[in-house]
Amino acid sequence: MVKAGRAAATYRAYREVSRPGSPGLGARVRALPRMLRAGMKGHYPGLTKGKLAMLGMAVLYIVSPIDVVPDFLLGIGVVDDFGVFLWLATALLGESGRYVDWERDAHH
Repeated sequence: MVKAGRAAATYRAYREVSRPGSPGLGARVRALPRMLRAGMKGHYPGLTKGKLAMLGMAVLYIVSPIDVVPDFLLGIGVVDDFGVFLWLATALLGESGRYVDWERDAHH
């Protein structure tokens, strides 16, 4: 079930990036630093302090050598580093696409 969830998240991210008229992967990746700066300064309304905190916690979880939920606990330990990484990548790609659209609309 976890693998199916990861596959679905990956497919949603792919669909979002490849949707006609949507910012491409390169534009989204290049926008990440600008988006994070604008979010931390409170200039971009799509990246709230709560979202920033969740993204930061995901990064800390990934780089931490200690898992909050041990992987050996069946049914509970399904939140492993790869799952968190996939969520983080999907969240960042989705939000950065919205940021690119917001940035474009703000300048026109």
